[in-house]
Amino acid sequence: MQGNPIFMEKAIALATENVTAGRGGPFGAVIVRDGQIVATGVNMVAATNDPTAHAEVVAIRNAAAALAVFDLTGCEIYSSCEPCPMCLAAIYWSHCDAIFYGNTSADAAAAGFDDAFLYEEVKLPLERRRIPTVNLLREKAISNFEAWRKFASRIDY
Repeated sequence: MQGNPIFMEKAIALATENVTAGRGGPFGAVIVRDGQIVATGVNMVAATNDPTAHAEVVAIRNAAAALAVFDLTGCEIYSSCEPCPMCLAAIYWSHCDAIFYGNTSADAAAAGFDDAFLYEEVKLPLERRRIPTVNLLREKAISNFEAWRKFASRIDY
């Protein structure tokens, strides 16, 4: 599968402009459907005090709003950098058809954005993770899923 360099150039330009304008980190993303840009996003973590406001997540939110859907099947995402684990998960949840990226995660690490520890954390058993992770009130929480299974108007995703 080949990506379109024009869309990658746009993602790279957004990332650079985000830095030079003093708005945020060096990350940009573009979502494309049928050869047209649907939405863009830049890293807005510091600007919005939102640790989830990575460029890919912002672009997914913008694309979903622009298309009035939560399923981005038929779309491709172009990111100025290889997506971090959070963004990769968001891309999978959004059902984009393809991911194209510029910089690698090693390039990001060399610039001070190292997410390698996250990949290692998810591999660890819960009791060995850096942030304590404890299962609590599962027998009560299961009622959420029981209600969901019975909900006639649910929209599966």
